[in-house]
Amino acid sequence: IVTVRTIGMNQMAEPVLSYVRWVMVNKRTESAPASPGATPSLQANVIPSQLVLPGELDFSNYDFEQAGSPHAFEDYRTGEKIDHVDGVTVEEAEHQLATRLYQNTARVHFDALAQASSRFGKRLIYGGVAISLARALAFNGLGNAALMLAINAGRHVNPLFAGDTLYAWSEVLDTADLGAAGALRLRLVATKNKPCPDFPFKNQAGEYDPAVVLDFDYWAAIPKRVD
Repeated sequence: IVTVRTIGMNQMAEPVLSYVRWVMVNKRTESAPASPGATPSLQANVIPSQLVLPGELDFSNYDFEQAGSPHAFEDYRTGEKIDHVDGVTVEEAEHQLATRLYQNTARVHFDALAQASSRFGKRLIYGGVAISLARALAFNGLGNAALMLAINAGRHVNPLFAGDTLYAWSEVLDTADLGAAGALRLRLVATKNKPCPDFPFKNQAGEYDPAVVLDFDYWAAIPKRVD
């Protein structure tokens, strides 16, 4: 496992994106010892003062009726949990198409013959597909929190396969007033083949429910209610 920081710059050499992730890297020699660990010290999450709203963002005339959701920043409370209710079954062809669009070419997602002899015996669904589908499901309850401002953390807890049905729920971890808009810090939890009216997550020992496939912590912008 290698810790990598990636920084994206615009055409004016201004940083527009910075993130840290863990990357699995194949060994040249399987028996070779790993180098000494050097885990970097990172802040637990992006704090509200670090959040940046796009300069062109204007929620002053936001139409909640046309958006299809009546809920504004003021309607959410820290600790609130939202069952997104709907489920979506992931099909073999669509997850491969999405993975190609993400420009991911890993054979674990595509080569059925090779994966037949793997520990799972079949192709894995790329984690980006799980995140995308779970975020789409979150529209039911978070329809106006459409702009992602920052990702605090994320973990693919269990594998997802074609034929599995994905469900999701969210918890409001924090709220912040950014002036022109509000921001919600949200935990998005996705499960496979298990609806979420009871918000499956972890047991008292801190172990994930076997149905949980994604634990995703992020900030999203949401319009405030204009009096």
